[in-house]
Amino acid sequence: MPARVDPYCFHMSNRLARESSPYLLQHAHNPVDWWPWCDEAFEEARRRDVPVFLSIGYSTCYWCHVMERESFEREELASAINPRFVCIKVDREERPDVDEAYMAATVMMSGQGGWPMSVFIEPTKRRPFYCGTYFPFEERAQFGRPSFPRLLDAMATAWRDSREEVMKQAAAVAEAVQEHFAAEKEASQLGQEQVADAVSQLLRMLDVTHGGFGQAPKFPQPVFLEFLLDARERAADDSTGDALDRAIRRSLDGMMAGGINDQIGGGFHRYSVDAEWTVPHFEKMLYDNAQLATIYARAARFYGDDEYRRTARATLAFVLREMTDPASGAFYSALDAEVDGREGLNYLWTPPEMRAALAEPDDAHLATRAYGLDKGPNFRDPHHPTAPGTNVPRLADRADRLASQLGLLPGMLIDRLTRINAQLLAARDKRKQPRRDDKVIAAWNGLMIGAFARTGELLEEPEYIHHAQRAADSVRSKLVDPDGRLSRCVRQENASGRAVLEDYACLAQGLLHLHRAKEAAGLDTADNLAAAGSLLAVAQRDFVDGGVAFDSPRNADDLFVRTRSLHDGAIPSGSSVFLNALLDHAELAQNTESAEMALKLLVGASGSIAQAPVGTVNSTRALLRILLAGEGREELGAAPSKPTRPQGPRPAQEVDPVQIFAGVERVSISRDSPATVTLLINIAEGWHIAAAAPGDGVKLVPFRVEMRGGTGIAAYADYPPGDKFSTPGQAEILVYRGTIELHVALEQTGEVTGRPLLNVVYQACSETECLAPALVELDIAIDEI
Repeated sequence: MPARVDPYCFHMSNRLARESSPYLLQHAHNPVDWWPWCDEAFEEARRRDVPVFLSIGYSTCYWCHVMERESFEREELASAINPRFVCIKVDREERPDVDEAYMAATVMMSGQGGWPMSVFIEPTKRRPFYCGTYFPFEERAQFGRPSFPRLLDAMATAWRDSREEVMKQAAAVAEAVQEHFAAEKEASQLGQEQVADAVSQLLRMLDVTHGGFGQAPKFPQPVFLEFLLDARERAADDSTGDALDRAIRRSLDGMMAGGINDQIGGGFHRYSVDAEWTVPHFEKMLYDNAQLATIYARAARFYGDDEYRRTARATLAFVLREMTDPASGAFYSALDAEVDGREGLNYLWTPPEMRAALAEPDDAHLATRAYGLDKGPNFRDPHHPTAPGTNVPRLADRADRLASQLGLLPGMLIDRLTRINAQLLAARDKRKQPRRDDKVIAAWNGLMIGAFARTGELLEEPEYIHHAQRAADSVRSKLVDPDGRLSRCVRQENASGRAVLEDYACLAQGLLHLHRAKEAAGLDTADNLAAAGSLLAVAQRDFVDGGVAFDSPRNADDLFVRTRSLHDGAIPSGSSVFLNALLDHAELAQNTESAEMALKLLVGASGSIAQAPVGTVNSTRALLRILLAGEGREELGAAPSKPTRPQGPRPAQEVDPVQIFAGVERVSISRDSPATVTLLINIAEGWHIAAAAPGDGVKLVPFRVEMRGGTGIAAYADYPPGDKFSTPGQAEILVYRGTIELHVALEQTGEVTGRPLLNVVYQACSETECLAPALVELDIAIDEI
């Protein structure tokens, strides 16, 4: 591969030139007078009596690049913003605590979040008074938002002429965000029921055709798959086990064959823009590849699947080739989605390009067929609509199943694709490469250290364990100070950023996985166990108060709120990783203090787990571990020994013929602004559910949607009438069959208390039996505006 040109070496004209973050250095030559996040910037704003404009993004963010090109590189924009604001630029990967605090405010104010985040702040207490995301330089009706210059004029005028109202707005927003993070959920009794609920809900969320969970855009959701693998390893070989197998394997097969998996060079892109896993959003993140390599290795071991083994190895080979510092062995953060402003340009192929790259005509013929280039373009750049269509290479199916369609034996196809990919990668490496964010982040390195260690153990590859140890030694030497405290990241020997809980938790867990892998391989375990224990002790001291783990330390006085979250996203929450790491440490070190702290944290999280076992699935995973440790290997699907739900419809705990999908994960609502949620109800062939109004005298539970878990939000739906159905000797009733699309209106009817969640109640029947009524809780976050 040709050497990458350092994209951060150019004339630099503002304070960001002294920073080490690649994202900040991208903006160091802007005419905008940027400051990094620091006390001096807010002091300057107070001295000049101007508000702060805060812009948060990251180096591989497509729309961050767009806003820079459109606005921040313009002299005319700089002349409008510099005199009236102090401008601060933050790398969200370097300061996730700053990002989380202001993202909460942005979602509350605008109803959506994303990057670049654009926030206007009063400088005294650092409270936001206006928040948004991307703003175009020129007015564009399709975006439904003002141009950035017009927004600047409005904010400057409001600060000058309506200061009192601005400060009231800032106080109100800050108070709402503080209440959001401080909200206590009443402790709940936990048991096997929450684990079964999480399994049942994930099986309902499964895309049964393509695998994965939810609709487009579709993310890999490795935290879901990790939990389902845990569940499958402990489930009986019955209908529940079969359903778990389908969910896991369909998801892994779909991603493995799809364009989200870089078929030529290995490694996974961040997400797919379609439900079929064909066209990815092309950035590659270290944390995705760490989690997915581990999951494919686990599945390879459990199912004895060579294709999964090959995928795990290809993913780690990509990481070693393109995401590893050759000098230290530590791991870089990300690869950009674009080249020269064109998304995915490096990864796309046309049939002539593929033929030119391959020496043998037979290989070219096979490659164009295997990777779907003979079926026409599957990618058109949405940002450059006049550009010709090209192809993201993808397989129509797993390589071992695709072989028969191509007239080859599986081993022969795989051998030929291996040779073909080597030639295509050599040709691709001659193209201009995407920018690489080469900062080393403690948390993400912890995930990848764990991935190399676990994959080395699972696949019996000692070389992977060696790479894990080398990275661990490097990260500890560069990011852990003599007092045991971490820095968030390091680049070119410059450590920066205050570590947050996920840094301590992920690095500690990576070291614990490394200790276990080396012990299993009969290798010297070094001091990984002791180092992990020290990190956990510092985390407990600095981040835990009253049995609750916070994301930011108690001395975080540069933020207007102390953040905490149990929600698991692309990366599991810091709290949940901390909880699981404590359980690992308790087991490996026979440490009762770690076990006791884990139980305290589980109690503190119990309300959230009980209300949303899928939203907090990594904590639910910890619950499963504790249940197994205390009660032996209890089979999933069994009735809970201590039901915690009130009497009434029981949660479905077995595989259900009904699947319910929500079109959104988060909505915003106010008294004057209701929200709409679209539900898709898939009913298996041969089954039906009683309609909302099934008929007089019907004893079945009718279909309905309702709010539970709080007050102040009401749900209304325009239910379809249903189809007529009868069996011999029974009265005719109305039922739903097949697929139903339902639009649900959510309205605020009063003060919101608790955590209202949308629930669906139904009773499914076939011609021979009726199942017990089922209640499905939809994990849709509802934000008050």
